Amino acid sequence: MTPAPCYCGKILEVDLSRGNTAERPLDPAVTRKLVGGKGLAAWLLYKMVKPGTDPFSEQNVLIFATGPLTGTIAPSQRGLVCAKSPLTGTFSDSYFGGHFIQELKYAGYDALVIRGRAERLSYLWINDGHVELRDASGLRGQDTTQTSLSIKRELGDAKVKVACIGPAGERRVRFALIDCDVKRQAGRGGLGAVMGSKNLKAVAVRGTGSVGVAKPQEFFETARKFHRTLLESEAVRTVWSKYGTAGSVEFSNMQGFFPTRNFQDGHIEEGERLSGVSQSKLLWLRRAACYACPIICSAISFIRRGPHSGTVLDGIEYETTGLLGANCGLTDPEVVAYANYLCDELGLDTISAGGVIGFAMELFERGIWRDPELEALRLRFGNGEAVLKLIRKISYREGVGDLLAEGVKGVAERVGGKAGDFAIHVKGLETPAWPPRGAPGMGLALATADRGGCHERGWPIGYEVEGIPGPSGPVERLSLEGKAEIVKWEQDWFAAVDTLVGCDFSRTGLMPEDSAKLLSAATGWEISAEEFLKIGERVWNLTRMFNVREGFTRKDDDLPRRFKEEPLPSGPAKGHMISSADLNRLLDDYYRLRKWDSNGIPTREKLAELGLGEFL
Repeated sequence: MTPAPCYCGKILEVDLSRGNTAERPLDPAVTRKLVGGKGLAAWLLYKMVKPGTDPFSEQNVLIFATGPLTGTIAPSQRGLVCAKSPLTGTFSDSYFGGHFIQELKYAGYDALVIRGRAERLSYLWINDGHVELRDASGLRGQDTTQTSLSIKRELGDAKVKVACIGPAGERRVRFALIDCDVKRQAGRGGLGAVMGSKNLKAVAVRGTGSVGVAKPQEFFETARKFHRTLLESEAVRTVWSKYGTAGSVEFSNMQGFFPTRNFQDGHIEEGERLSGVSQSKLLWLRRAACYACPIICSAISFIRRGPHSGTVLDGIEYETTGLLGANCGLTDPEVVAYANYLCDELGLDTISAGGVIGFAMELFERGIWRDPELEALRLRFGNGEAVLKLIRKISYREGVGDLLAEGVKGVAERVGGKAGDFAIHVKGLETPAWPPRGAPGMGLALATADRGGCHERGWPIGYEVEGIPGPSGPVERLSLEGKAEIVKWEQDWFAAVDTLVGCDFSRTGLMPEDSAKLLSAATGWEISAEEFLKIGERVWNLTRMFNVREGFTRKDDDLPRRFKEEPLPSGPAKGHMISSADLNRLLDDYYRLRKWDSNGIPTREKLAELGLGEFL
C-alpha cells in the first residue's frame, strides 16, 4: 500500500558486495511519523548501521532520500544523501540542489540504499525499474564533470542525471563531496569518501514517471502562493536573487562574523572585493536555478583575467568565499573562484578544505608545525598559490596533503603539542563561516548540531543581530537569555523542512504553518503547524539517539578553544567570547527545554512522548 500519492511506495536497496538489488515497500507508518527526507534517512540509518561501525566498512550504508514534495511544483527543493560520517563518526546528512533527486523519484523510488563494496570500480545505472551495476574502470581518476559527461555519452542520453565522486572521493579524503547533476554538491561530512570506500564512482538515473498529490487544486494554489511569497521577500529581492549567498559577505564582514585567518578575527581588510556585488560584476555570466526554484541564487561564472582565465565554474557561495577566501587570508575573488573550481572538480568540500588549509597556515606561522614541504610552499596567510597547490595535494593525498586529508581534528591529533588550541571544528566537522563570537545563540547551535558544527541546523544570528523576534519575542545580541529557546525552535523547524527536503531558503517569508499546508495538500493528511514542528523534534531526537549510541554526550557539545577563550578583536561585538561557563549555562537551558538529561541524552519519557520508544 502506497502511503500517499506523493510517494512512490518503494525503496531500492543495492548490495554492491553481492551484486544484488531489491525493492522494499515504504512503510506508511514510518512516513506518517517521520514524513521522508531526513526523517526517512535517519530511520533507515539507525536500523541498518550497527553501533561502532567503521564508516569505511561494507556495513555502513549510503542513502539517497526524497521527500513527499520532491518532483512536484513545490518551490526550492533539494536532495539528501546520508551515512555515518568518516570525518565525525556521527549521523551525517548532506544536501544538494540540481535535478538528480527528482530523477530518482521519477524512476520510481523514495530512497536508494547502498551497502557493501563493489569488487572493482563501478557505477550504478538506474533506468526506471531497471537496475544495473556497470564497470567504471575507465572513469578512474576522472574529475566530477568528466565523469558525468563520460557516463552520459556511454548511455547515449543527455537527460541522465549523475551523482559522482572525483579523485578525492576515490582516495577517501575524509571531507570528499558527492557532485550531483554537475556543480550541485553534497559537500559536508565526507560522504564522497563513503562512496569511494564502496568502490562506487557514480550513480546514474533516468526516470520517466511522475509524482501525484492528494489534493491537486489546493496543492497548486498553495505552491503558487509560496512562489509569490518567496519572490516578494526582501531578502530574496535585494540579496539572494541579485548576488546569491555571497550577498551576505558585506553584512558578515561588517558585523564581525567573516572568518579571517583561521577564525582569528571576524573582519578582513578589503573584504568588499569578495562581496556579492563584486563577484556579480567580475565573474558572473548568468544566473542559474535548482529544480522549481524562483529564487535563482546560483550563477554560472567565468574567470576573465589572470593565469586561470577562461575557467567556467559555478558561482562562489558565501561559505566558500569565507573559508577558502578570508579564512586563508585571500581577498582576490579570481583566486578564490579558481580554488572553488578545483574543489568542485576534484571533489572536496570547500568549507572543510578552507578550514584545514587555514589551520595549517596558522600552525606554520606560529612554528607549531614545521615541515620542509610547508617551507617550500611558503604556507602563509594570503598565499593563493599555496592554497591551490594544497587543494591538489589533499585531493590526491600527495605528500603533506595525505595528513591534511584527515581534516582539522586529524591534523591536530597528529601534529600534537599546542595544535589543538587552534583547531576550529565541532565534533570533527570544520566550522562554517558563521563563527559564534558576537552571537552566543549561534554558539549553542554549532555545539549541538547533529552532524557537527553546522549553520544549516539553526541560524540564530537573524534573531540575535537583525532583531527578528524569536518564539517569545526579541532578544538582546550578547545576552544568554532566550537563546536556548530560539535554537530548539530553529532546529525543530529546520529538521521538519528537511523531511520535505526543502531548501533552507524555502523558509524565507514563510512559517511552519505554511509548510504544514503544503504537506497536507500533498499527502491528504491534516497537519497543523504544531504537528509539523513536532515532526522536526521527533527527527532531531532520532539523530541525537544515533549519536548517543556512538558515544556522543554533553562532553562533545563543545566549541573550539578560540571561541571560548580569545575575545573577538574587532567589530560591533569586539571583546566578546563564549566562556565555558556561558556555554554550560546555555546547554543546561537547552537540555531542559529538550527534556534531555543533564548529560544531553533524551529521556525515556521524551522518546515515549515522541513515539520513539523503539529507539530506547
